[in-house]
Amino acid sequence: MRVAVLSDIHANLRALDAILAEVGSVDAVWHLGDVVGYGPDPDAVVDRLRERGAIGVQGNHDLAAIGGDVIRDFNVDARAAMEWTRRTIASATRTWLAALPIRRAIGSYSLVHGSPRDPTWEYILSESVAAANLAILATPRGLFGHTHLPVAYVVGDDRLGGDVVGSLTPQPGSSLALDGRRALVNPGSVGQPRDGDPRASALVLDVTSHSVTWVRAAYDIEATQRAMRAAKLPPRGIARLGFGI
Repeated sequence: MRVAVLSDIHANLRALDAILAEVGSVDAVWHLGDVVGYGPDPDAVVDRLRERGAIGVQGNHDLAAIGGDVIRDFNVDARAAMEWTRRTIASATRTWLAALPIRRAIGSYSLVHGSPRDPTWEYILSESVAAANLAILATPRGLFGHTHLPVAYVVGDDRLGGDVVGSLTPQPGSSLALDGRRALVNPGSVGQPRDGDPRASALVLDVTSHSVTWVRAAYDIEATQRAMRAAKLPPRGIARLGFGI
């Protein structure tokens, strides 16, 4: 069974369509939250995920989009984009986002946006934070997003052995066999990569062999930027798409 694992689409339909075309035929689509926020296409992205039968979890931007005061925790640009999102999204989109759980288990995989111990807000950016989360992970393997950075944290890393948590920063096309090892894996961001590569990022999970492969897809960034300018979204969010930062 092949699964496309997507995260941090951030209302970027062109990036989403490009990465779905790149992964090709899959048996399922899983998403790790932040479906909306920053980008110009929140309704269209949710519609596309619904068409594909995607299942997943709620991110902090999805939570903010449905209302409440969590928007106060956003930086200036993220807040401005979220205020636009709140004004713009259809009621059906808001209902779909509100129904997303903050964590989900599918077989031997846990899906969260942030981390197992704080599924909405915590960033996993180091081996020590990953180790603390792996210690409480309820399934053998976890999938997370939020950082916009493709990475894997693995217990019993081939270089280190034992119970030490090692990390892997993948290149496009990199594959990792998880076998019986515990791991936390991030596919990177579809709609707003921050690893210096502006192409949409995702991974393909083979549930049978427990292997993951990271993929990238180029898309029409300038068209997305034009749509963001037309919506009067924050200039910094528009510019960063071209650099993947």
